[in-house]
Amino acid sequence: MIQNLILTAQTPSHSRSAQKELQRLLAKKRKIDVLTTVLHTTAAFGLLAIAILACMFFNPDLATKFRSLSPFSTTINAVAESSNAPDLSMLMATPEQIAQGGEEDTIVETTTVSNTKLIGDQRQQALVTNWLSKRYRVANDAIDMLVSASYLTAKETKLDPLLILSVIAIESRFNPFSESPVGAQGLMQVMSKVHKDRFNELGGVKAALNPVANIKVGAMILRDCVKAAGSLEGGLKRYVGATENETDGGYGNLVLAEYKRLKDVAAGKPVSIFSSSKPTNVARPQEASGEKSADELTHEQPPAKAQSETVAGL
Repeated sequence: MIQNLILTAQTPSHSRSAQKELQRLLAKKRKIDVLTTVLHTTAAFGLLAIAILACMFFNPDLATKFRSLSPFSTTINAVAESSNAPDLSMLMATPEQIAQGGEEDTIVETTTVSNTKLIGDQRQQALVTNWLSKRYRVANDAIDMLVSASYLTAKETKLDPLLILSVIAIESRFNPFSESPVGAQGLMQVMSKVHKDRFNELGGVKAALNPVANIKVGAMILRDCVKAAGSLEGGLKRYVGATENETDGGYGNLVLAEYKRLKDVAAGKPVSIFSSSKPTNVARPQEASGEKSADELTHEQPPAKAQSETVAGL
């Protein structure tokens, strides 16, 4: 009887203790659940960030799209559009002209229209510049100058500037000091000894390694080749000096493939910088066989049937 009374008296006390212990365990479990959820969420965001960075690495255009979503993108674009084009004319200037230009800086700053104003859409040129800079691992400022020079030359020669840039990419990988053992020089690998007359107005054959002069002369030769051949493919074959050969060794396909990629880039399409291979040297058939240059062949043979004034898309 006494034992039953003792057990009865102890039961409520044990029950309360058990309830407190249960509540403590439940509270601890809730804390653990919250921490687990936070850890899982953080890990998920980390994996997502890594995935986005990987995608941006293999597809740089995604970075541009993300920047466009930023509330500060309009300010950045406004600053970019308001910036002046580089003064490409000074790259061809003599020391006297450079000194004179320094004295006239205040006058230049007051002008509202520059003779070197770029043609085309600024955003498209920026897309092309960024893509080429990453693909060929050349400083963005240097590529920007070459893209600007190509667009200016394209306006004069009525060639598509993206075609000029494609030839530069295949010929020299945007190295303005590239020179072959037989004398092909500069960005567009012009045979300066053969085309002396074209360099006369630009300071002589020494200007072959000047980026602007080389692009201008190379574009004029390319334009004449395309006109003489009557097609872009034939013009590229003449440009590389393979007119009398059955094939151009794949040169035309390389240029046209790069040309298509640049058109996609300019249109805002995602194009991988790792697409296809980028040759380091182009074998010129006339260098090995002693064939006549593209310029000589152009003058010897009658021009093809009348074409549109605009060549290759401009």
